[in-house]
Amino acid sequence: MTAAGSTNAGGPAAGPAVFEHVITFRVRYSETDQMGTFYNSRALEWFECGRTEALRARGLPYAELEPRDVFLPVVEAHVRYLGRAQYDDLLQMTTSIAFIGRARVRCDERIVQADSGKNVAAGYTVHAFTDRNGRVIRPPAWFIEGWKKAKNAKQS
Repeated sequence: MTAAGSTNAGGPAAGPAVFEHVITFRVRYSETDQMGTFYNSRALEWFECGRTEALRARGLPYAELEPRDVFLPVVEAHVRYLGRAQYDDLLQMTTSIAFIGRARVRCDERIVQADSGKNVAAGYTVHAFTDRNGRVIRPPAWFIEGWKKAKNAKQS
């Protein structure tokens, strides 16, 4: 999966401080089913790739969060299946991340065929900030500062 810059996701994202990131990827053979299209659970896996790369692009790689006792478990997920994607199709996924409330983020996702722009899937996941014991926490100051710093760098 490769980054392709920022663009409008085409749908409303929740809350202020929206950050958008775009990646492209190909459907692998193992991601298809007997009907010749992607297996339905793959959309949620692709969403994970999108939000992971969006956080990395923001300067907050998820792999660095957990050692600092910050976890972002999924607390809500929704997927709409809008079209087909077959083996080796090139897809483009836009991820928009916004803070909602004091201890959650929402990641909106839209997956389209890269060549035609035809919709494949759309949805969102909501994540709570927790410590390693699963207790809800507010985002730590270093996370907020990193978020703001990356936002300001993008606007410069």
